[in-house]
Amino acid sequence: MAATVKKNRICVSIAAPSVDAALAAAKKAAELADVIEIRLDSLSVPSVRPFVDGVPKPLLFTCRPKWEGGQYEGEEAARIDLLVEAVRAGAAYVDIELRAEEDSRRRLLDAAKGSECRVIVSWHDFKVTASAQGLGKVFQQMYRSGAHVGKIVTTAREYRDVLRVLNLQDEAAEMEFPLIAFCMGPVGVISRVATCGLGGYMTYAAPDGGAATAPGQLPVATLHRMLSELAHAG
Repeated sequence: MAATVKKNRICVSIAAPSVDAALAAAKKAAELADVIEIRLDSLSVPSVRPFVDGVPKPLLFTCRPKWEGGQYEGEEAARIDLLVEAVRAGAAYVDIELRAEEDSRRRLLDAAKGSECRVIVSWHDFKVTASAQGLGKVFQQMYRSGAHVGKIVTTAREYRDVLRVLNLQDEAAEMEFPLIAFCMGPVGVISRVATCGLGGYMTYAAPDGGAATAPGQLPVATLHRMLSELAHAG
């Protein structure tokens, strides 16, 4: 019997200044989330173990540096130490940027070998969406990076930006490369929903009543309802 392929995978991003606040938000979001992202860069004292022990959902750990829209300003080696700790503690996913030093990516990929943890290599543009050629170059670099899952997220200024990003999923499918692809911003909101029906590996939501970690994130209850209604349409 063929394995069931998970569709409409929703990741709820949790960013809070304290472990207690983040843990409470993660537990609350767990009912509707398939994956919980813990933004270690938002924590005043980053910690991994409380989430692994206390959240009954697959966890994604991210420690986003300032240069890619996050809050982390410390040493690169210490940042990677946190992500390696997450791998060893049993995280389902860890995220590292395509723009990160190659040694950092390699260290994380090596740590994940022999484990069930998947390394997401991500690329964000908080200003615009590149041309089709530019996006294609980013995709090829990501594919060659050794990523288990790729993530390309841009900022949409018009509907053509959305189409260019979602079109990456066609190439990803041909190459059998799991890809997260959607757009930020008001124009990009539709892509956060559409990506699931077009083969996207995962989409991201904000916790209900909590702060979004990127422009255009929908509350998880809203996104869950929209995806459920689309799945049963017709």
